[in-house]
Amino acid sequence: MTHCLLKVFAFFAFCLCSAASASALESAPFTTPHARVSLVSEIDGFDPGKAFRLGLRFQMAKGWHIYWLNPGDAGEPPQLDLTLPQGATASGIDWPAPYRVAEGPLMTYSYSDEVVLPLTVTPPQAAAPLTIGAKVTFLICEKICVPEEGALQLDMQSGHAAPSAEAPLFSAADRRIPHPSPYAASLLPDATLVVAGAGLSPSSVKEASFFPDKWGFIEDAAPQRLSLADGQLSLALKPAQSFDPKVPLSGVLRIADKEGAERFLFISATSKDLPAATENPAQHPATFAEASPEAGLGILTMLGFAFLGGLILNLMPCVFPILAIKALTIAQLSGHARGKAQAHAAAYTAGVLFSFAGLGVLLLGLKAAGAAAGWGFQFQSPVFVAGMAFLLMLIGLNLSGVFEISGRFIRAGSGLADRGGALGSFFTGFLAVLVATPCTAPFMGTAIAAAIAASPFATLAVLLALGLGLATPYVLIASIPGLVDLLPRPGAWMVILKQALAFPMYAATAWLVWVLSQQIGSDGVLAAATGLVLLGLAAWAIGVTQGRHGFAHRFGRAVCVLALLGTFAVLYDIAATPPALVTAKDEAEPYSPESLAALRAQGRPVFVNLTAAWCVTCKINEKVALTSEAVQKAFASRHIAYLKGDWTRADPAISALLHQHGRDGVPLYLFYPAKGEAPVILPQLLTAGIVLDQTGS
Repeated sequence: MTHCLLKVFAFFAFCLCSAASASALESAPFTTPHARVSLVSEIDGFDPGKAFRLGLRFQMAKGWHIYWLNPGDAGEPPQLDLTLPQGATASGIDWPAPYRVAEGPLMTYSYSDEVVLPLTVTPPQAAAPLTIGAKVTFLICEKICVPEEGALQLDMQSGHAAPSAEAPLFSAADRRIPHPSPYAASLLPDATLVVAGAGLSPSSVKEASFFPDKWGFIEDAAPQRLSLADGQLSLALKPAQSFDPKVPLSGVLRIADKEGAERFLFISATSKDLPAATENPAQHPATFAEASPEAGLGILTMLGFAFLGGLILNLMPCVFPILAIKALTIAQLSGHARGKAQAHAAAYTAGVLFSFAGLGVLLLGLKAAGAAAGWGFQFQSPVFVAGMAFLLMLIGLNLSGVFEISGRFIRAGSGLADRGGALGSFFTGFLAVLVATPCTAPFMGTAIAAAIAASPFATLAVLLALGLGLATPYVLIASIPGLVDLLPRPGAWMVILKQALAFPMYAATAWLVWVLSQQIGSDGVLAAATGLVLLGLAAWAIGVTQGRHGFAHRFGRAVCVLALLGTFAVLYDIAATPPALVTAKDEAEPYSPESLAALRAQGRPVFVNLTAAWCVTCKINEKVALTSEAVQKAFASRHIAYLKGDWTRADPAISALLHQHGRDGVPLYLFYPAKGEAPVILPQLLTAGIVLDQTGS
């Protein structure tokens, strides 16, 4: 009986506490086995039009924690989606400084026990009651991580804007919210953070640590060695692979004095404040090469790798259709004067170099704008993929003799190549680069990644070296008399060759339609097929009316125009089609930084495959090596987790992992051994034997 009475008493006590809490302007909470979450207000009421603070309050079970704005090596910050009355606005979360928490070999930035995440709300000018809704999603971890979510609602009345019972929670959060730093902050090439100003000395500072607000610039788990001098504080940070001393490093600096009092300052450090350090790399010879891609790899080495990669690019599957065009052009050159052959070679080379230079300028522009662009980035656009499919289809129809392009129209398009003009060779080189970039040939990956991370001059120089490598075989054939003389003489066989070379165009078109299916699903295939039928109709209309006059000519041209307008409508529809849902195949799970971190925290070995539907090399590697029975059995027997990152459409998480390992394009294969060891980078051309050897299977 006594036991029952205690339960009843406890129940009523809980209800009274909840009612008191609600009256003190805390929302009804939602609870999980690991946390209690609510919305709280700093004041009891509000003045119309006058800003006040709300807080997202987490009360966590012992041992469980949530994450900061930058979670570190693993985790995900809480997400808050507010629903406000018309006329009300809200700021973002004003994040209190976190705590550094080691999770195995990883370092995370997190909160435990209890935390309030404040934000500012400005109510409308009207004095009506204020109802604030919130949807909260968060990741909470202990030995395992659990994603959780819930909905909250807080009702407030205008007037009586006195401090609420929860105001002390905001005061506690304020003690850890960073303030703008009064000190000058600079960054050395070896990732040493230098903070200078009055009041910094060995007598006033006992401890210091730095929390970067973005992941990937420094190694979070590395020790941060503190050095002090009068007026200066230095923290030796360890640079991560994407660290660049020319890019500002921002975050929160924690300073503790000898009494344990803490200050939290927001800083943004750049190398420009220390010109002597950046102008004299010899002061830091051991680490400057790591921070500077140009110094680490060497501009001449980058150019050599790029030229060799361009040569090999001629042999990659993506380029076969364009090589077919050039094979026809070279055959037509036989019997002509060497000067004409050299003019074609110069025009083709100019087209290749112009296209590579354009890609370089575009990459540099996207990089300056903060976009995570990489090699082959244009193939991440379904509109570009569909447009290239339509273009190659038209070239194939032209080679098959369905229609002939007049000389005036030739000068406006890429069909110039089969007519032998110098302008045709220029546009053939331009087209070769556009469809070749999805292939990252051996030696290209390192050179491209280093160049894009380096200075604009180095980026353009490396891309032009790639172009020279791609154009060199044709230049040699056209320039060396003996090679030209070995070519067969023109004749009737060239008509047959021209028609036969249409089939690589059709094959490339089929491949691009398949790429489109990976990007936007079956709707993309239907749209592309419709566009190809319309293009076929336009080509037929041109062909059957060539040489005719009167009504037949006008009718054919009208059909052609309508078909082309329909093709443009198809491209517009493709641009508006949402991405397809990608499902993992081959026993692979989709890659995400969180899944990789969780598997590594468990001590499991992990194989990561970064690929794309438009990467022919990737697909060959998967067919030859990764989906082979021997490799699949080895992964299963050794409990190797297999993660696949699909870069067919732009994915910032995959771009970050590529850049972290010095790459700017796919494929990239990483094997993470068990127990948190550093990853092994596998070659770009795989066999089952290579995979088995590298994974220790």
